[in-house]
Amino acid sequence: MRDAPSAKIALATTFGLGHMRPFPGTWGSIPPVVLAALLILLQIGPAQAGVFFALVMWVVALVFTAVCVFATDVAAARFGRSDPSQIVADETAGMALTLALLPASAFASGELAVFTLFYAFVAFRVFDILKPWPAGALQHVPGAWGVVLDDLAAAVMAAIVVWIVTALTL
Repeated sequence: MRDAPSAKIALATTFGLGHMRPFPGTWGSIPPVVLAALLILLQIGPAQAGVFFALVMWVVALVFTAVCVFATDVAAARFGRSDPSQIVADETAGMALTLALLPASAFASGELAVFTLFYAFVAFRVFDILKPWPAGALQHVPGAWGVVLDDLAAAVMAAIVVWIVTALTL
């Protein structure tokens, strides 16, 4: 079990992306977007296989939420802060949740899918950085849940904005 802390650090940093500079949270948000783009290219995106796509994104969101809950204590001790910038599993979970919540119509064509992925990414990062209510309040929840809940709230807010933009443009 000597490797358990190393595995927790690897997961909490989304396989080292949390060590990338500048903007580690942005780096941690990228994997779900890349996964979504790959699924779309393989013709198993929301427009072709909506339930499967959503399920994959939900699994990523749940797994990385669990990583935050169960690995934050080890990562916080390693990096000497309660919410170190190296922990980006919360951003990975949040971005995956944003994508899981989007309508299939937002991915109806290739061009629209590219726009949606980009816009969802930007919207999530803006809400995650600015932390409007309730995200800002959730960040103050003690312990590991405080690390991840603000990102999940930002994800919901980003998804709502993308839904609105999609409804207005289609």
